[in-house]
Amino acid sequence: MNAELIWVLSLLAVAVILFATDKVRMDAVALMVIVAFVLSGTLTLSEAFSGFSDPNVILIAALFIIGEGLVRTGVAARMGSWLVQVAGSSETKMLVLLMVTVAGLGAFMSSTGVVAIFIPVVLSVSARMKIAPSGLMMPLSFAGLISGMMTLVATPPNLVVNSELLREGLQGFHFFSVTPIGAVILLLGIGYMLVARFTLKGRERDDGKEGWKRRTFRDLIKEYRLSGRARRLAIRPGSPLIGQRLDDLKLRERYGANVIGLERWRRFRRVIVNATGGTEFRVRDVLLIDMSNSEVDLREFCGEQMLEPMILRGEYFSDQALDVGMAEVVMTPESELMGQAVRQIAFRSRYGLNVVGIKRNGEAIAGGLLDEPLQLGDTLLVVGNWKLISQLGQQSRDFVVLNLPVEEQEASPAHSQAPHAIFCLALMVALMLTDEVPNPVAAIIACLLMGKFRCIDSESAWKAIHWPSIILIVGMMPFALALQKTGGVDLIVKGLMEVGGGYGPHLMLVCLFVLCATIGLFISNTATAVLMAPIALAAAKSMGVSPYPFAMVVAMAASAAFMTPVSSPVNTLVLGPGNYQFSDFVKIGVPFTLIVMVVCVLLIPVLFPF
Repeated sequence: MNAELIWVLSLLAVAVILFATDKVRMDAVALMVIVAFVLSGTLTLSEAFSGFSDPNVILIAALFIIGEGLVRTGVAARMGSWLVQVAGSSETKMLVLLMVTVAGLGAFMSSTGVVAIFIPVVLSVSARMKIAPSGLMMPLSFAGLISGMMTLVATPPNLVVNSELLREGLQGFHFFSVTPIGAVILLLGIGYMLVARFTLKGRERDDGKEGWKRRTFRDLIKEYRLSGRARRLAIRPGSPLIGQRLDDLKLRERYGANVIGLERWRRFRRVIVNATGGTEFRVRDVLLIDMSNSEVDLREFCGEQMLEPMILRGEYFSDQALDVGMAEVVMTPESELMGQAVRQIAFRSRYGLNVVGIKRNGEAIAGGLLDEPLQLGDTLLVVGNWKLISQLGQQSRDFVVLNLPVEEQEASPAHSQAPHAIFCLALMVALMLTDEVPNPVAAIIACLLMGKFRCIDSESAWKAIHWPSIILIVGMMPFALALQKTGGVDLIVKGLMEVGGGYGPHLMLVCLFVLCATIGLFISNTATAVLMAPIALAAAKSMGVSPYPFAMVVAMAASAAFMTPVSSPVNTLVLGPGNYQFSDFVKIGVPFTLIVMVVCVLLIPVLFPF
């Protein structure tokens, strides 16, 4: 072992310790590694910075943007809503559909992002079904990890391994090369979690913790006594409202009816549109009206205006969270509007939002909201467009937005562009499948089209890229090159050959999987793939067998981060909401990791013969 190799291994050990202790940011550690290699003369400047020119780094950045486009257009959130509707009250059905949906979405976007989206969905479902979230949170995280085994672009380790194949002059994997393995593991994972979830039952969240006090639409509706006050009324053909502007009709003055929203058919579905003074009514529009100030008989009102009452369920606002927002606001002490009533302020005309509730001294005011003079300390509940609610808090000197409900996380600023986002995703997959266009170029085309269709804007695209992950990949790539130059790869391969080389390639796959899984306990799966990919290819070359099964086992093992809550960000995300302990992941994750290893060792050689 030469001095240069000792230096590289020492630097690797220091990096692993820093990753494991989390005392220094991972991207900062990666940049320090680059500097250390250049200053020590181990690598040239171009070699140390070669990661910045790797096409897969561009591909990974583009995939972050595409995933954000799916979030902003509400594609992921709608999948969550569909999940709740289909599963009903069956916990088993919910678990199966949850894992399938998360694995499917995670095949094309960040698994961390998908899990983050579904955490509030699972919490809501758990509350509705009156079960502990712990029974669904770990299946959620496991499905997020398994999603990395579903397609080539599902997770950075797959792309890192594929890049190493191309660097060695070999043909890379196809888009769906990993899918058969991932599908088998997903099926086994569902069966495993259906049994293992019973060991996680009984742990309820501590709702006394400050972090869990964020309210829902349902909570606000109850606090402000909105139940029974709102009505849904459809405009029938021949109604005198058709073609009239809201301000001209003076429904508040004539009937005490406050129009707080409007459902309108757009692209084969009803969406909520903001009701302003200039809104012109059309046939088939559905008015959402607050009748709390009205003394007029509802039947008389509907008959005179040719309106048809429709069902208004308690979950209405929650179901419409993509289109309509709800928030509590309070008037600032220096506001000139103090003492004026909502009607005098012309709140709807000025801010584009409707006041549907007022709370004074902790109690909701029963009626006469529009004519009630506002006092210092009053809290107003407003309903309207999420963007307008945000603008009220940012631009108005008269009001401060106090609390945004949980549903705000599900709001999608570009939800009307969802069909375009799906088209962009489908186009990217199609281009990748044809192999006529390089994968990074296909992803960039999809990103540009998402920008063209306004699925995402430039600021959101820039923020969507997880730069620490990009820098981590770029910074760890020189390690593989340094280990090759100093003989480190040959040394590790020699050790592997001594352990399992004489027993055939199957045992070597076991050794590679165990080594990857062990390293993955201390550093990220991406960094693990960067280090292990060249070792796997060198081991295959040493044994005189095909490199593809060896490369594939590294990719699969890198995603098999089931054993601890710090092995992967998706595990860390569900740790608090599921009220898990460290031992829960060890108890559930270790056996499943062994199952995944057995599947990989037996199945990969069938799909990719030695």
